[in-house]
Amino acid sequence: MTISHSPLGIRGKSCSLSRMDRIFAIIFLFTAFAASAQDPSDDTRGLGGLAEVELSALSNSNLSPLGKAALSIEPTLWKHAETSNFIYHFFHGFIATPVSVEAEYYYRVIAKDLGKDTTQWEHKSHIYIFEKPADWAEFQKKASLEPWTGGIHSGDDLFIQRNPEYKFKGRTLGHEITHLVVHRFFGSGVPIWLNEGYAEYASILGYAAYQRARNYISKPASDPIAPEDFMPLEKLADAMAYPADVKEVRVFYAESEKLVRFLIKDDTQKFVEFLDAMSKGNKMETALSKAYGGRFTGVGGLENEFKIYATRDYVAK
Repeated sequence: MTISHSPLGIRGKSCSLSRMDRIFAIIFLFTAFAASAQDPSDDTRGLGGLAEVELSALSNSNLSPLGKAALSIEPTLWKHAETSNFIYHFFHGFIATPVSVEAEYYYRVIAKDLGKDTTQWEHKSHIYIFEKPADWAEFQKKASLEPWTGGIHSGDDLFIQRNPEYKFKGRTLGHEITHLVVHRFFGSGVPIWLNEGYAEYASILGYAAYQRARNYISKPASDPIAPEDFMPLEKLADAMAYPADVKEVRVFYAESEKLVRFLIKDDTQKFVEFLDAMSKGNKMETALSKAYGGRFTGVGGLENEFKIYATRDYVAK
């Protein structure tokens, strides 16, 4: 079983505005306000809320082992609903409805950015929404998750925590939706660094647009990676598991996101070609050659340029 994680409490970073930034901003303006209009006193049917259905009536009621484990926690309290691309399992409608708006938003933006047509997809993925930290902690134990995990993607399932006591929900949902879409488009062969880097990249841009749509001043910004913490690209590319040290986890996520942004900033299509090659088992050097031709003189040439980029402080204008 392949599980992708989003880091709990790790602040997102980004570096510059791109075509994807503009896509996020445009689409979000047409979708985000339905979520902010939802009043906590409303249940699932008001203000465009989700309509509850019985578990057996869902278009895809097959549950994975992790899904069954999730629903075994306070089993009598779970409710169920679905939208165009997702099935939701939740406790309260006023929490699930904003999640559904945000999930569909990320789904459309990422599919558009990667140039993928999803109109013929009939199979819907499941999103499990926990509210209480104690319930999430119990699920972490059942799923044998690292304690820093704030959400996970596993196959066609997403598991996240949305604590109603917190006004700002963070980037976990966008991060995990990105994992789901990448998994659908490119399968399970995407290397860890690339999977996490693209998920960080997409969620950072999306959450900034989310905040701006609510009249908050929010610009993508990036703290530099300290030169002494910089991870050689061969080590990053060869990683088969997450670092054991928490500090290294932070560097791993930050550097992966910066590398994705560096590769995507000039030509999204070349990045998609690179992502496709990597997902099929190509080594980084081969994928770079296929997608970027002679742009880089191998991994070493890429690292020479990227290290300057990654260790430089930046705030988007």
